Order: sequence, then structure tokens, then C-alpha cells
Amino acid sequence: MNTVILEEIKRKALKEHIPIIMDETLEVISKTLQESKPERILEIGTAVGYSAICFSKFLRENGLIDTIERDEQRIKQANENISKLGLENKINIYSGDAVDILPTLDGKYDVIFIDAAKGKYPFFLKQSERLLKSQGIIFADNILYKGYVMSEYNKHKQRTAVRNLREYIKQVTENPNFKTQILEIGDGLAISIRR
Repeated sequence: MNTVILEEIKRKALKEHIPIIMDETLEVISKTLQESKPERILEIGTAVGYSAICFSKFLRENGLIDTIERDEQRIKQANENISKLGLENKINIYSGDAVDILPTLDGKYDVIFIDAAKGKYPFFLKQSERLLKSQGIIFADNILYKGYVMSEYNKHKQRTAVRNLREYIKQVTENPNFKTQILEIGDGLAISIRR
């Protein structure tokens, strides 16, 4: 993996205020991926491809990442970044809204990374449970959303996102099929392992 190009992608995204995975969150996920060596990863929310590129180095020999993005401009950037690093055969981008695309998928994934519209997390969870292999792992990023989720936050602007993130936490922690921990790293990370 060309770290110079990777750093450049990261720098450009931060400069343009494109949300990408935080270093400490990436570190935790990378450790897990290194141990589990997944064959198939599903990512909900590609942005410019930074996290998918980072995850790709932990894939098994013929592993594949499917990633979903609806923003045309970001898809274009992600494709450029992926080809700069020669990862076209490891990362496949689905163009469109995850709400429409997820129900059409029927493959099984070792790891699912949720990092898209916060208000849709409960829907993403339902679909992820359907698509996850046994012993598979779901990572949900930004789960504490600037601290709002665990506070009395109730302002109108983010109310739906906060309510649905709380709902996600409730569903996944009460689901007997999962063992879940919520880490206060980055913007909050939920790690759910299928029993």
C-alpha cells in the first residue's frame, strides 16, 4: 500500500471537510480486521473511498469490499483514489442510496461497516443482520454523534439522527444474537459480534 498516496487522500478529504474515519477508530477496526482476515466486507457510506482503501489491506487473498455511496461527486473521487492505488479488483462501488441498494444484496459478509446517514441506522442494522455471516462483525461509526446521543440533547436540527442512533444502540444491545460494546473513541463506535 502506497502510504504517500493514502496520506494525500486523507489530507485532501480533511481539507475539503469530507467526513472520513478518525485515526483512533481506524486503529481499533484495523486490529480486528488483522485478526479476522475477512473475505468480504460491506461498507455503507463510501465518501472518497478512504476507509475502504484502508480496510482492503486486511482482506484475504481474493477478498472483496462492496461499498455504497449516493453522492456522484464522491463516487468519482473514490474511483480515482481506488485506481491510483490499483485496488479496482478489491473494491466495488455501488452507486445509489443504501436504502434502495441494501435490500437487493444477497451475499454474505464477514464484516459490515456502517458510516452513512445517521437517521437510517436502524434500517441499516436490520439489513446488516440479514447480510452478516455467523461470527460476523458490524461496526457502526459516529454512534455517539458529538456526544448528543448520551446527553439530554433535543434540538430540532439533529433530533431525528439522535433518536435513531439511540434506537440503533437499543436494538443492537438488546438483540440476543449479538454481543455489543460501545467505545467512546472518535465519534463513538459500536462493535457488534454475531454470536
